[in-house]
Amino acid sequence: MITNPSHVLSLVAAFALIAIASDRIGQWISRWRLPLITGFLGTGVIAGPYALGLISTDTVHALGFVDQVSLAVIAFAAGNELFLKEIHSRLRSIAWITGVQLITTSVIGGTAVFLMADLIPFMADIPTAGRVGIAMLAGAILVARSPSSAIAIVNELRANGPFTKTVLGVTMVTDIAVILLFAVAFSIAGSLLSGDAFNLMSVVILLGEIGASVAVGVALGVVLDRILQLAIHDSLHKLMVLVLGYAVFMGSVELREWSHDALHHAFHLEALLICMVASFWVTNYTESRQELTDLLERLGPPVYVAFFTLTGASLRLEVLPATWHIALTFFIVRLFGIWIGNHLGGRLASERPLHNRIGWMAYVAQAGIALGLAKNVSDAFPAWGDSFATTIIAVIVLNQLVGPPFMKFAIALAGEDRSRHDSATFDGVRDALLFGGEGKTLVLARTLVRAGWKVKIACLEPVQLRDVADEDISIHIIQRLDEGTLNALDATAADAIVGMMTDEQNLALCELAFQHFGTKVMVVRLNDRAWHAKFTELGVTVIDPRSAVVGLLDRAVRSPTSAALVLGMEQGQDIIDVEVIDPDVHGMAVRDLHLPLDVALTYVHRGTSMISSKGTTVLHVGDRVTLTGPAEALDKAVLRLGG
Repeated sequence: MITNPSHVLSLVAAFALIAIASDRIGQWISRWRLPLITGFLGTGVIAGPYALGLISTDTVHALGFVDQVSLAVIAFAAGNELFLKEIHSRLRSIAWITGVQLITTSVIGGTAVFLMADLIPFMADIPTAGRVGIAMLAGAILVARSPSSAIAIVNELRANGPFTKTVLGVTMVTDIAVILLFAVAFSIAGSLLSGDAFNLMSVVILLGEIGASVAVGVALGVVLDRILQLAIHDSLHKLMVLVLGYAVFMGSVELREWSHDALHHAFHLEALLICMVASFWVTNYTESRQELTDLLERLGPPVYVAFFTLTGASLRLEVLPATWHIALTFFIVRLFGIWIGNHLGGRLASERPLHNRIGWMAYVAQAGIALGLAKNVSDAFPAWGDSFATTIIAVIVLNQLVGPPFMKFAIALAGEDRSRHDSATFDGVRDALLFGGEGKTLVLARTLVRAGWKVKIACLEPVQLRDVADEDISIHIIQRLDEGTLNALDATAADAIVGMMTDEQNLALCELAFQHFGTKVMVVRLNDRAWHAKFTELGVTVIDPRSAVVGLLDRAVRSPTSAALVLGMEQGQDIIDVEVIDPDVHGMAVRDLHLPLDVALTYVHRGTSMISSKGTTVLHVGDRVTLTGPAEALDKAVLRLGG
């Protein structure tokens, strides 16, 4: 073991260079639609002790703190994704599917591991009690999901709808539940492998350890919230969060060693659970949710590169020739467990039959938490832990290779892929399709034309528009609302669709646009509030004329300037949304954009989140930003963003 601090620093510097190369290789391999994790793991394997030897076994052990810091960030990220308000409407389905999948996957997976123990080299000489413990650990890890992969796919497809919400909810809740399940399995396995009896007192101690971990997590969440509120440089925020996460892991190790020596029982606080509960607390019960999300988005990429590269270097490749067929078997068994769990859980939750048939495909991917748990086992049981981790990681790599394409296919089958008809590039003209046959439709059309939009009006009942002649507005008489009609109107090119018909007709229009055209902006005028939830479930912007008037009056009283901007009454000023499409802007902070001085960037819309813009806010390709300022200056800003 290397203990010289200067030597460790030199190892860190050398590893940083390898990690930079790993990042580039991961980006390169992603062009073939392979996950980034594959490139990182592959680089670690090539640089590791069983290939080029750039990273030795001693180096892997010396850099163990990198693993601990990375695991803390991964756990923080998992807890941050579980935002209760976003999954409230799907809680029943999420609860049933998560619960049943948890049971079926862990039981079926653990049973397979136990039955195949004689074929697994590192388990062949372990007594039956120990085999049960190892099977429980493996079954728990096979339950884990990949929130980062799921979110990336949803953002890529701009997916939205009941199926997508359920999938995200189940994925996030599962990663919370798997930590609890692993904590139970870890405690029982420790007793079985050491030969200690697991009795009622063991259960009481286990429950006490889990309860204490949750309590410490809440306390850590309070501290994390205070850190995020500090008016300090962003780099200090990152450093303090990393140190906090590392302290949790070190504190857990120190407590276990002290309690073993002083109390003759190793009291174990689950560090991953503590970090996950802390970020869950901040996300749901404080005002710092967005600050934590921004911080983790910036910390995530370098942390994942370091963690997965080091994990690849630690793989015991000599084990793979004897266990590859076992890893493939576990992969197939896990798929079966997920399929059974999703089907039974979906039926108990009264999910749509289609969702029950295809849902299993959305839960295959595995990454951060699963790898972290495998590393935990490797560290806690050095005699056979490395071989265990290598076999499990082989299963995880298979799941990560197959999982993302499966999830994309499932979302497409559910009709919630809103990217399938996206144009490769913006054609320079904003196109709007307006549906309705009254005077207000024409007024809106003329307003959009003055703002530079190309507008078509489609009328089922053109009462007031029958004799209107306007060379800038194309008016079409349609007989029905169906996919063929929208194709004839070139809905694929529409940047916005507006419904000003009956609620039933508007809903039919939005469902067609959602499922077949992936229109980014859909707006409807609401007639009956009973229809509101059906529109919002599709991500439609709903304008209720009654509440809209009250809202504008309220805004005019409390903020006359903003009301004047919205109503177009502020001379020389305008307010617009722009999509960021310039890849050079990706990863750039708002303060580095060099926008015209009289243009203000007020909000960044990313996925389902709206971020209040700060100078340190980092932009991503695909973000929509809200800009205010003079028209000429806004044109320059749009060019800068590539929007």
